[in-house]
Amino acid sequence: MSAAELDRAVTLLVRQVGHWQQPRWSAPAGSGNVSRADLVHKLVQELANLAADAAGEPRREVPRLPTDLALPDQLRVVAADLALATPPEPVLAGAVDAVTRTRSAL
Repeated sequence: MSAAELDRAVTLLVRQVGHWQQPRWSAPAGSGNVSRADLVHKLVQELANLAADAAGEPRREVPRLPTDLALPDQLRVVAADLALATPPEPVLAGAVDAVTRTRSAL
C-alpha cells in the first residue's frame, strides 16, 4: 500500500459524503446503531492516531466540530498527516482498509 492508495480511498469517501447536509449525517449508519457522523469521526480519530504513532508524537483527541459538514475536511487533513509521517506499508494498508470499511458501512 502507498500514500497514493490512501489518498484514492479518502477521495472516494469524500466524494460519497461531501455533499451531505446535516440530516443525512445524523441518520444511522448502515451497520450498527451509531450515526454516520459518529462513524466518520471514529475513522478520523483512528487515522489521527496512526499519524501520531508514525510521527512518534503523542496521540491527541480530534475535536468534534460544531457542524458535521466539516468531517470530510477533517478526514482529508488527518489522511494527509498520516501520509506525511511516512508510516510503514502495513500501517498504510490498515488505514486504507479502515477507510474502505467505513465507506461500505455508510
